[in-house]
Amino acid sequence: MLSAPAARAFLFLSWISSISALYFHIGETEKKCFIEEIPDETMVIGKYRTQLWDKQSGSFLPATPGLGMHVEIKDPDTKIILSRQYGSDGRFTFTSHTPGEHQICLHSNSTKMALFAGGKLRVHLDIQVGEHTNNYPEIAAKDKLTELQLRVRQLLDQVEQIQKEQNYQRYREERFRMTSESTNQRVLWWSIAQTLILIITGIWQMKHLKSFFEAKKLV
Repeated sequence: MLSAPAARAFLFLSWISSISALYFHIGETEKKCFIEEIPDETMVIGKYRTQLWDKQSGSFLPATPGLGMHVEIKDPDTKIILSRQYGSDGRFTFTSHTPGEHQICLHSNSTKMALFAGGKLRVHLDIQVGEHTNNYPEIAAKDKLTELQLRVRQLLDQVEQIQKEQNYQRYREERFRMTSESTNQRVLWWSIAQTLILIITGIWQMKHLKSFFEAKKLV
């Protein structure tokens, strides 16, 4: 059983692993992809906003009306689970059905926008996984929950997400064990094959030398 400090550390690591916020730059025809490890049956919400570089002011514009972003998401089996065109600011949602690495790719429809030609775009991306996708103030207002009831609801959601994370780690461990066993088995069979080849080669050499000496009448 985990000690109190270890449990708090695990909860903290689970919390930070479920939130990803960043920004990046892309060119006119560039495509950016990110890998997110997600347990099965887990909701993911992604939010983004774009800023177009303005050469005249030498800074990024606060908004880029008319610019669209295409979002494509693939599961660990490279099956496309979401492929959709959004606006300059957008929000996408999906639920994982297979545990593992999900690929999230974004690119702009810049070829349709003359203002973007030769420029660069800054994209702010925020990805929320698991219980972090819940809007608790909205849930509290809808279900008329007290502060204590809402806190209990949050803790239950966190425990559920931790269980999913633990199941995913067990799944990864099982896959790693199977891969290790398969590799060890292949190494064993290769060693046996090498030994057999050496034995057969040795027997053939002995027979060949014996035939050679008999032909020379040395034996």
